[in-house]
Amino acid sequence: KAAYSTRSASCHSFSEVLLSNAMLSNCLCYSHTGRKMPLVGLGTWKSEPGQVKQAVIWALQSGYRHIDCAPIYGNEPEIGEAFQEMMGPEKGIRREDVFVTSKLWNTKHHPDDVEPCSPKNLSYIVVVLNLNEFNSAVECKREQRNSSVASIKPTVLQVESHPYLAQVELLAHCRDRSLVMTAYSPLGSPDRAWKHPEEPVLLEEPAIAALAKKYNKTPAQIIIRWQTQRGVVTIPKSITESRIKENIQVFDFTLEPEEMNQVTAVHRGWRYIVPTITVDGKSVPRDAAHPHYPFNDPY
Repeated sequence: KAAYSTRSASCHSFSEVLLSNAMLSNCLCYSHTGRKMPLVGLGTWKSEPGQVKQAVIWALQSGYRHIDCAPIYGNEPEIGEAFQEMMGPEKGIRREDVFVTSKLWNTKHHPDDVEPCSPKNLSYIVVVLNLNEFNSAVECKREQRNSSVASIKPTVLQVESHPYLAQVELLAHCRDRSLVMTAYSPLGSPDRAWKHPEEPVLLEEPAIAALAKKYNKTPAQIIIRWQTQRGVVTIPKSITESRIKENIQVFDFTLEPEEMNQVTAVHRGWRYIVPTITVDGKSVPRDAAHPHYPFNDPY
């Protein structure tokens, strides 16, 4: 993975921003680059063209300064249109203030292929993540080797993470190596096309619902706050204005340590985002027989 930014800032060390007070700022600093990465961003996977531009506009108006996208999502040109509409010298938002994450497919790793992957109207990308057929989970197996030999050391590891897949060991692995962990599908991706009626519904988890009632927040806000207090960057997707606003309104309260533990204890090793195929009428992991299939390991 490679990180790029034109911004510089003095900031606290990685460990110093893991837990903060109730007004925890929406910012996470890299310890070995000095760049700032907002803790809450807008995810755009499954946000259709015709919808994603307005979602990005609402997000920027609501205070988001982190947008997660990818060419494979098929909507980056429209995201760029939202940027052009919302950013400029007289519009109150500077392009350099907005953190953008994009991804490179495995066939686009050559230096000459990187820039053409991003639409010109996105201006420049702050972080580029490498993708592979196992999503980014397999990257944790390569990271230790890569970090010792790479000319640009890995900075961000983006993986599925939510209370049903707490990724405690992986988060510790990232902290030990000054890597930022980003959680995709942090709310369980309830709008997936392959959702099964028998799978657990994260937003209906009783322990999370109880905390939502206590703090007068939504279950989604409790989950996002749990992640931010762990120092995990979180990129919930939404195209609904009210939910986009709610998802970033998580910095006015703090979960107590025992409440953080309660949410973490919900973990059941459940992955929502696993490519599957149908064999003999049953849905099975598509790549489980591959010698490098990563999901048989703890992380």
